Order: sequence, then C-alpha cells, then structure tokens
Amino acid sequence: MRSSSHLLFFFFFFFCLHLLRTSNGQPEPNTTGITCTNQTASPCQTYAFYRATAPDFLDLASIADLFSVSRLMISKPSNISSPSTALVATQPLFVPLTCSCNSVNSTTTISYANISYTINSGDTFYLVSTNKFQNLTTYQSVIIVNPTLVPTNLSIGVNAIFPIFCKCPNRTQLQNQVNYLVSYVFQPSDSLSSVASTFGVQQQSIIDVNGDSFQPFNTIFIPVTRLPELSQPVAVAPSPSPPPPPPASEETDQREGVVTGLAIGLGITGLLLLLLSGLWVYRETVLKNRRAMEEDKEKQSQLLRKEGKGLKKMESNLMADVSDCLDKYKVFKIEELIEATDGFSESSLIQGSVYKGCIDGEVYAIKKMKWNAYEELKILQKVNHGNLVKLEGFCIDPEDATCYLIYEYVDNGSLQLWLHGNKQEKLNWRTRLRIAIDVANVLQYIHEHTRPRVVHKDIKSSNILLDTNMRAKIANFGLAKSGCNAITMHIVGTQGYIAPEYLADGVVSTKMDVFSFGVVLLELISGKEAIDEEGNVLWAKTSGILEGNEERKANRVKKWMDEVLKAESCSMDSVVNVMSIAIACLHRDPSKRPSMVDVAYALCKSDDLCSDISDDGMSSTLVLAR
Repeated sequence: MRSSSHLLFFFFFFFCLHLLRTSNGQPEPNTTGITCTNQTASPCQTYAFYRATAPDFLDLASIADLFSVSRLMISKPSNISSPSTALVATQPLFVPLTCSCNSVNSTTTISYANISYTINSGDTFYLVSTNKFQNLTTYQSVIIVNPTLVPTNLSIGVNAIFPIFCKCPNRTQLQNQVNYLVSYVFQPSDSLSSVASTFGVQQQSIIDVNGDSFQPFNTIFIPVTRLPELSQPVAVAPSPSPPPPPPASEETDQREGVVTGLAIGLGITGLLLLLLSGLWVYRETVLKNRRAMEEDKEKQSQLLRKEGKGLKKMESNLMADVSDCLDKYKVFKIEELIEATDGFSESSLIQGSVYKGCIDGEVYAIKKMKWNAYEELKILQKVNHGNLVKLEGFCIDPEDATCYLIYEYVDNGSLQLWLHGNKQEKLNWRTRLRIAIDVANVLQYIHEHTRPRVVHKDIKSSNILLDTNMRAKIANFGLAKSGCNAITMHIVGTQGYIAPEYLADGVVSTKMDVFSFGVVLLELISGKEAIDEEGNVLWAKTSGILEGNEERKANRVKKWMDEVLKAESCSMDSVVNVMSIAIACLHRDPSKRPSMVDVAYALCKSDDLCSDISDDGMSSTLVLAR
C-alpha cells in the first residue's frame, strides 16, 4: 500500500507540474537529451551533482552501486573524509561520469553517460529516472536508448541503459580553462544567483552554456575550472518522537448516575490498554531500528574491508594479466608520475586525461585511466609498428587502483592542430600525402597482421600525432576492439567519423576504420573539420563531386581544396586521385569499401610520391600560411 501511495503521489505531483508549465506558457524540460555539437573531447570525464535521499540512498555504497563507480570516487570530490560515512538527506555529492557522444538513430547523436541499471520489482522508466536518478535523465530518453525493451512490460532482472545527461567542453571553453561541465538539475527553489554562488561561478557563464531559460527539473551544465569544495553537514541521529498524549477525558456528568459512571470507567480502562499497547509497539520499533542500525554498520564495515581487498585484488589481477610483458614494459611508481606532472596539475595537461611529464630526463605522455586499463594493454601487447605511438610502461596506484599508461611523447602534436589550429605554418601537399600513407600502412598492419584482427574504432585527426620529421603515429587505443564482425549496443566514437552501419546497427568491423580514414583524407584535402559548428558532417557534402569528365572533376575538387594547397599549385591529378580514394572509403555499403591494403597501394601510386622522400628532406614540407 505504501509503495502504491508513493506512485500515486509522484504521478500527481508531476502531472500538476506539467499543467502549471503549460498554463504559464513555459517550455517543458528537455526530454530527448543533449545534442552533441562542437564538443572538443569525447569521451571526457565529468561530474553530476547528486543529493542523498531517504530511505535508499543515505550511504555512499548504494549511490556508488547506482552509478557503477566506487565509493572513493564519490567521497574524494565530495569532500567526505571516509567512504563509510553515513549521509543525511539532501547532502550534496559529486558523482563521476564518463561522458560521450552516442548515436540513438541515423540522424540523432546525444551526449550522455551510459549507466546500466537492473530492473527491480515496481520499477518503471519514469520512476527510476525521476526518483533514483533525480531527473538527471528522462524516461523519454531512456525509451529511446533502449529500443528493445517495452516500457509497459519490464522484466525483473533485465538490464536497461539510463542515459545520464552530460556534456564535454568545446575548444573555446577549454581555452577559457573550463575543465568540467557539471550536470545539475535545476530545482523549483533554485535561482540563477543561488546556483552560481554554490559553484563559485559567474551567472553569465551559466547563461552562456545553457541559454537564459531555466525550468525546474531541467538538467543544466555548470562550467567550472575545478570542483568547488562542498560544505558537508554532520549526520545527527534523529531523536525519537514522544508518544502522543492520551486524549483528555470527558467531564463526568453527575446526573447520569451509575450507568454513566460505569461507561466512563470502561472507557478509561480501554484508553489505558491502548496506551500500553502503543508503548509496547514503540519500544519494539526502537529496538528493531537499533538492531538494524547495528547491522548496517557491520555491513558497511564488511563492505569497506571487501572494497580494500577488491582494490588489492584488482591490482594483483592486472599485474598477473600483464606478467608476461613485464620485461617489455617498465612498471613506474605512482610517486614518479606525481612528481613528473606536478601532482597532475593543469599546467601539465596536454588534452583530455593525458599529461606531459619528465622522468629521469625522458619526456613522456602519461594517460590517466579512470577504469581498468587491461583491455587497452592487452591490445597494445599484440601490436608493434613504427607508426604507432610506443607504450613505454604502466603504473597502478595502490590507493584506488587507478591505472596509468606511459607513452612516448610525440613532439609536434596532433594532425588536427596542424590542419585546424592557429599555427602560422601549414602542411604542404607532399607532407599530407606522406601522413596519409603512414596512417594507411599502420591500419593495414592492425587489420591484416594481427590475430584476431584489431579495429581501432576511433580514427580521427586528433588521434594522429606527428613526430619531429612530420611522420604520423596513431595514438589512443582506448576504444579499440580485438576481433571484428561483432554487434554492439554501446555506440562510442567521435561524431563526424563514425561509419553509418555502426551508428545504425552497431556493426564492428575493419571497414569502420576505413570509413573514418576516408574522413581524414577529406580533412587533408580541404583543411576543413569533420563536423562544423552547426553539426553538419563533412563527408555528406561529397555527393557527385567526381561525376562528369576529367575537367569537371578537377574543377569540383579544386573548390574543395585548402587555400594553402591552391597557392602551392600542387598536382591536381594527385589531389583528384586522393579524393577518389576518400570517396571509395566513404561508401555507405561497407562491403564495397576497399581494404586498407588497396588504399595504401593506391595512395603510393600518387604522382607526387614517385620519387623517394628521405627523412632529411622532410624539413622542406612546411609552407607559410598566406
């Protein structure tokens, strides 16, 4: 009965809220999700602002289980001294999220953290979204990302994805030192000034990210350089309420005689019996609650001991998993990494969660992993190619089992920076061709010469790094998969580079890398980004570009070309040849795309690369931007 009354209360409350918004002419909160546009880093690490609630979420263990993280990952950013600390109602918390762009259909990509939830008795998408996840998502969005589940017929024990709304900073925000966009649900009692004060930011910065319309229960994003220090209350056990006083006896009517007196006596006796029964029930309830509190404390202690053992076990398991390559990779100490990066300070940050650090005179790129790095390590053990960023070693922090991968530092940064950044020097055509061939060769290697085959799944210009000789190296195997021709429901990657069959059906194959490489070729030719600020993808604009005779093809391709290449007067035959390779890679039918063996061979036939290019000659590969 109690559960049913709760359901009726929530339904009535939100129905009234909907009527109030409608009558006031205010727009309803965003229900389908946050569209991915102009995000610099995806996936990224961010946080959600969450409040402890009674009765189910007054301890870090239950909240950590809900969001599939550890208690330490909540207690540290939330300024809580111990993971076993009991919480009080409405106590504020910062819960870590891994935010990424995810395709929900052929035309829509939204940004959310992928949280898996097991359906319990009485659960509905609506109740879990509004109650347990506190409107950090909506039931409409849950329905969209779970197309195989019937909302009105959920089976107990089935897993559903709850998309927690989040957002990654764009390039401008990162330049303005915005490291996190914290997901925050705007409350009916909130004002813009109170929210800005809580996070220590300017009101205008919140408006710049979210617009100027703030509706109750809408998820908004708070731009912060670092998380504010939360002022945590001290949990105080509520004092038991005294039993209600017995009702006053009625005045005795002297005129009613013996019968009335007898009735009053019986009434008083009944009241005394009721009072004694109430006191007995109250005593039993207090004793039961006390026993329950003692049991909870014992469970928390066991969980804390278990978590400590779990961290040690995770460290031991990872060390065992990579024990066969300990002679190949150096095992660094966490103290070395902290010293090399000045405590992982912002001044050492390169991009995302990658830091630059110097250890024993050698410069490294240090990648901090929120989750177990075993899958990435397992793939990196299998591959060895000159055009792959070399893994030098790894480290496991014994405090929280955080993993770190230590790579060689590649001097000249990413291809994205050279093509779309503000560098005064730009790449000439010969250098761009050489980069394309380097990437094609290494993709051919991981597709054809590893068993099982490796699919990178995130080929893009920001994952292509350039060394001192402007030779390309592929980085970031965080999304890579060993084995192909599989189906997945968890769509990851970067918008603008993702193959259509992967977006639509979750098909993982080497041909999705071929598609992404075709987008990179378009970037090399045009100097344009894979997706513009309006969310339009570059590859969709290639239709009909190679139709007609040779002269028409050349004229259309010339309109596509980077202005730097036009000024250079490079060979149009060579550019048209590369454009034809790119369009072949972008065929919507993956079976009709060429293999990377064919792509590498076709690129090497380019007129501009008939003569050998030595490493010494690469110094002339730059031209000043006009």
